[in-house]
Amino acid sequence: MPHHSRLSTLVLDCKVDDLATSTEFWSRALGKPVASPDQDGDGRYAELETAEDEPIILLQKVGHDARVHLDIETDDVEAEAERLVALGAKKIAFIKRWWVMEAPSGHRFCVVRQQRKPFGPHANRWE
Repeated sequence: MPHHSRLSTLVLDCKVDDLATSTEFWSRALGKPVASPDQDGDGRYAELETAEDEPIILLQKVGHDARVHLDIETDDVEAEAERLVALGAKKIAFIKRWWVMEAPSGHRFCVVRQQRKPFGPHANRWE
């Protein structure tokens, strides 16, 4: 069954007690206003304002070392995860509604449900 996917989000994983300081720094460093200082109301996610044709920039409070990871959004999470496994990726963990994956290079990334509609001109269509 065909599905679509595209780069969705640049996630800044921040190993901090309070995400506010990191959010302020990255907002000023990137020249992007804060769209949401506490996206889910739990203090774990903040979002910077981006245009519709730019990737979302999300800050995430984490317990592991700070790093940046990518999210790939799709209209079929399972099909996209399996497509990436066929390319050599590994499924690491299914969390809530998304897959944490690992590329053959060791980089972690996530396969998430569609974040913005419509997909627009940058989507890939997979058969």
